[in-house]
Amino acid sequence: MRTTLLALILTLSAFVATNSFAQYNDIKSENIASLQVVAGKDWLSMPIATLNGEPINISFDDLTHEYHRYVYRLQHCEADWSVSEGIFDSDYCEGFADGCTIDDIEESLNTNTLYTHYRLSIPNENCRIKMSGNYRLTVYDENNGDTIFTACFMIVEPLVKASMSVTTNTEISINKAHQQVGAEINYSALNITNPSTELYTVVMQNGRWSTARINPTPQYQTGSGLRWEYNRDLIFDGGNEYHKFEILDVTHPTLGIENTWWDGTNYHAQIWTDLPRPSYVYDEDANGSFYIRNSDNIENDRISEYVVVNFRLQAPRQNGRVFINGVWTNDRFTPQYEMSYNEQTKLYEANVPLKQGYYSYQYLTKHNDNSLHPVSTEGNFFQTENSYQMLIYYKGIGQRTYRLVGYSKIRS
Repeated sequence: MRTTLLALILTLSAFVATNSFAQYNDIKSENIASLQVVAGKDWLSMPIATLNGEPINISFDDLTHEYHRYVYRLQHCEADWSVSEGIFDSDYCEGFADGCTIDDIEESLNTNTLYTHYRLSIPNENCRIKMSGNYRLTVYDENNGDTIFTACFMIVEPLVKASMSVTTNTEISINKAHQQVGAEINYSALNITNPSTELYTVVMQNGRWSTARINPTPQYQTGSGLRWEYNRDLIFDGGNEYHKFEILDVTHPTLGIENTWWDGTNYHAQIWTDLPRPSYVYDEDANGSFYIRNSDNIENDRISEYVVVNFRLQAPRQNGRVFINGVWTNDRFTPQYEMSYNEQTKLYEANVPLKQGYYSYQYLTKHNDNSLHPVSTEGNFFQTENSYQMLIYYKGIGQRTYRLVGYSKIRS
């Protein structure tokens, strides 16, 4: 009875693409689910913590009750997420960067799908981060050395002052379908002589690396700063508000759920069919984030059930592949999140096993040139509330690696 949902998860996970981008969380093992990387308790934001500030909290489920001795390896990365080769572990970690066991574990209680929940926080008694920058944490099974997943987060030391702006007056359109990001930074606290080679900038919409703009050329340079103003590289699709649903109880529908049922083997939840959205209507959302919880909101991590969630999107065939996208998909475009078109119902459909909780999501079309755009029926509006983030990395002359020295965010 309890093996069928796991079999579905294993089947979907078996198709995970092997060519992954280093900056994404990347699950390698078919037994791992519900990976979360959160700075402090801020599940709505990117996993960015201040140096010597709030912890980075990482949690995940192993879909068995078998004990595994999982250990982790912490690596500092360059601005482009390649591993920093020019530094030692002791340069960025006080303590041990490798070989530490994840000991905070607990088995699920009275759940249909058996799982073991693991938790890890950085810093901890074994490791304290000493340097800002990008970090990749690799978790592997000590018994066989197999990597089960990698998780990515950032540590910032706020040495560069940064501000952002958003306007709907763009070079492409005015008050129609696009949003223009502007930004200004002041690096007077650093000894920078050539910002074009010493700085590395990233601008993102809703924390998504898949559409990030890397090193956009600024329009203006002052003695101690840079400014991006009406920069074509910083024009983004407005898109539409994210959809959302919440599974608090497996026996009756809650937010966004049309029906729930038990098929004798697994719990199911069917989302209301997502219909075309020809006009913009504001709806508060979480821009792709998710939060694990149940109706009692107690012991969420160990008593929440896994449910097969049925997604349905009413749309004509698209010129490309259609994917469900959110933080919980790790911004990955892999077959477990791809929708298939049903010729009989004229719907895009997908079944995804998820743990009880709140989820926000969007539908994206991935074209043959790998560009990403909202599904045509989803709408693309200048009024859409989006969050934008800017990361500023610095590698001075003679320095061995990039540090993250500035971070700014804004909502449109």
